[in-house]
Amino acid sequence: MFYWIFISWFLQIPKFVSSFMTVNISLCFYKTPEDFHYEGDVVIGAFFPIHTYYSPNKVPHKTVPYQYMDNYLQYNFKNYQYILALVLAIEEINGNPNLLPNISLGFDFYNIRFTEKETLMNACIWITGQGQKKILPNYNCNKRVFTAALTGTSWTASAQIGTLLQLFKFPQLSFGPYDPILSDRGQYSSLYQMTPKYTSLSQGIVSLMVHFRWSWVGIILPDDHKGNKILSEFRENMEKKGVCIAFVKIIPFTWTKYFNKFWENMDETNVIIIYSDIDSITGIMRNIGQRLLTWKVWVMNIEPHITDYADYFMLDSFHGSLIFTHHFKESFELTKFIQTVNPYKYPEDIYLPKLWHLFFKCSFSDIDCQLLANCQSNASLDVLPSHILDMAISEESNTIYNAVYAVAHSLHQMTLQQVEIQPQENGEVMTFFPWQLNIFLKDIDKRDNMSLGGRKKLNAEYDIFNLWNLPKGLGRKVKIGSFSGNAPEGQQLSLSEPMIQWAERFSEIPQSVCSKSCMPGFRKVTLEGKAICCYNCTPCADNEISNETDVDQCMKCPESHYANPEKNHCFQKTVSFLAYEDPLGMILASISLCLSALTAFVIGVFVKYRETPIVKANNRGLSYTLLITITFCLLCSLNFIGQPNAATCIFQQTIFGIAFTVALATVLAKAITVVIAFKATIPGRMVRWLMISRAPNYIIPICTLIQLLLCAIWMATSPPFIDQDFHAEHGHILLLCNKGSSLAFHCVLGYLCSLAIGGYTMAFLSRNLPDTFNESKFLSFSMLVFFCVWVTFLPVYHSTKGKVMVAMEVFSILASSAALLGFIFAPKCYIILLRPEKNSFHHMRDKTHSRKNKSIKI
Repeated sequence: MFYWIFISWFLQIPKFVSSFMTVNISLCFYKTPEDFHYEGDVVIGAFFPIHTYYSPNKVPHKTVPYQYMDNYLQYNFKNYQYILALVLAIEEINGNPNLLPNISLGFDFYNIRFTEKETLMNACIWITGQGQKKILPNYNCNKRVFTAALTGTSWTASAQIGTLLQLFKFPQLSFGPYDPILSDRGQYSSLYQMTPKYTSLSQGIVSLMVHFRWSWVGIILPDDHKGNKILSEFRENMEKKGVCIAFVKIIPFTWTKYFNKFWENMDETNVIIIYSDIDSITGIMRNIGQRLLTWKVWVMNIEPHITDYADYFMLDSFHGSLIFTHHFKESFELTKFIQTVNPYKYPEDIYLPKLWHLFFKCSFSDIDCQLLANCQSNASLDVLPSHILDMAISEESNTIYNAVYAVAHSLHQMTLQQVEIQPQENGEVMTFFPWQLNIFLKDIDKRDNMSLGGRKKLNAEYDIFNLWNLPKGLGRKVKIGSFSGNAPEGQQLSLSEPMIQWAERFSEIPQSVCSKSCMPGFRKVTLEGKAICCYNCTPCADNEISNETDVDQCMKCPESHYANPEKNHCFQKTVSFLAYEDPLGMILASISLCLSALTAFVIGVFVKYRETPIVKANNRGLSYTLLITITFCLLCSLNFIGQPNAATCIFQQTIFGIAFTVALATVLAKAITVVIAFKATIPGRMVRWLMISRAPNYIIPICTLIQLLLCAIWMATSPPFIDQDFHAEHGHILLLCNKGSSLAFHCVLGYLCSLAIGGYTMAFLSRNLPDTFNESKFLSFSMLVFFCVWVTFLPVYHSTKGKVMVAMEVFSILASSAALLGFIFAPKCYIILLRPEKNSFHHMRDKTHSRKNKSIKI
């Protein structure tokens, strides 16, 4: 329960951070005009969707018509690549002396906000030149020549603008997906679609379904003519390939009324196809992101452009999605150009200051909202993550680039024709009517191998991409295959399956079926309200099997048997225990013997140098007792390895408890001895008596007697015994020692921890006493490590099973024994063996004399 609460809280962090960041964002960030202008002799109109006002519930404004109360400004900086492609193409053309010499191209940008009124208003402002009068009141508009309009990405925006431009036969180039309505030459005679008509998208998606054996899929479509047409294509191709449609969802215009109804039955399938254009699908993608539907495989014809939730892409709903995009040859290099773009180079751009303010900590002037030059030194668009601004060229950007060149080549041809008819004087600006350009645009596909007006009908090649997630929300779009409608049957689809990352729920290729047979090892689960053929197959429970197809119930294996991984046979279990032959048992036994040998070596060192100051200074009798006890502690771990029997089960816990009790009591006695020794200099008969009578040495038998009493009660009431665990390890019957009484075991362990705390407390209190060989610090460290080891041992011990549980107890015994040996005796052995000059009375006198001199100076 706590885990899910923590996850829920963690998922809210980006919202908190977002709210915090919003407070620090300048108000100038939200002052967003709808247009800006790039000067030139001949001007192209650019109508792109870069920012919009998102209205989730569309609550009408009380006083302002066609406005909503719940408007939220949203930037789609991924679409800013459209403007970059436009600027790059224009700068290349203006710098090319062989194309439109003595004529400069410019553009007027207008943002599209997806409402017909605002779209038509922007188009009207541009075509009448009112936008430039508003920006440059003293500018002579007669020197500027309007040539053509670039519109997209949705067909609705192109159609709305085309209705107005058609009145003047004004050239219009649409860079969005091909739409049959826009190809109506009677209604849009001067509208040219830069993308050809592709006919094999549904065929490619269905081929993907067949490849992965997904026979039960859902479809989400827009509520327009394109949705109806693609649905009929899907039905036709799916019927041929035996793929069924689980449901068809129509994207509503407003989510307020249809929100709950739309998500009904969405769990019927794991694979859902989404077909739409970028603009009309914004609402559905935002809702999918908010609902965190991370257990679906989305197959789409466009990349999701919703960046509200991309900062925790690890939980992004679209991770693992498969995207079909038209294969195109990149016409230009965008990365180098992006590195040179900044708001000071292009001051007319309304989006660059916002990007610099939001991501590079630039400030706005409080007076005129101009960007100040206080940004990060390495500010550049190419350092932004791909979910904000992608360096890879999109199909739309490539189409815009080609469209600008199409207009430039048409203007160039028209200029050559005008020069032949009537030569122009130097410095004279070319004048023409925009409708005259239509003649040259209609022939450009023949001349420059471009496709305008949708006259070409192609079986397209598609690139198939997989959305990956990376740390910190940085997403990658990785090409994992392709589809070619012109290839022979059976060779159209090409995939690299090892590169595919699926949604978080799936560790392998997801299944999306309705009536697949339940193989042996599975049983049927009938779905309520569904047809009888639509059932789920669920694996048999643990230790259950089914050896026939489509069974209703599984059979349980006996306790002495286990089900094989396929769960279609029962096999006899083998007896298992932590043996010396096992790698884990061999390692633990080797560590125990090596540490025991090391302890014996330390004992030998202390016996040999027993008359030296460092050995005598800390009560060598207690040191010998502690070293011998540590040896027993290390060797008692061997009782836990090997096949258990009744005797070893009893000796395991009793020897363990008593040996460590003696060791900890000895440490406690040493710590108390240090404290009493220094207090003996203070007049007091009781302290002197404790020192002379060696009272601390009685701590060891008293503490040991208490532990013996606890162990005796344990052995008398509920002693350990041999037990068998049939479920700890699959396919094995684990032999182990049952503690008998869990309470008694924890009492023994708790008593040891209390001794460790007592020893730590006494050692800590005497850590600063002025003695040359004061070992209190080492005693306190050893007790602290001992306490930490066994406090950590308890939760790990109770969360493991089988051999690992036994090995965990052995490891804790070895670790705590090694802590006692290392922290207490390693420093002493270092001085005895490697620094013998410090182990002398002469050194002690010099050190004491030096300490006294320091005290006198102070």
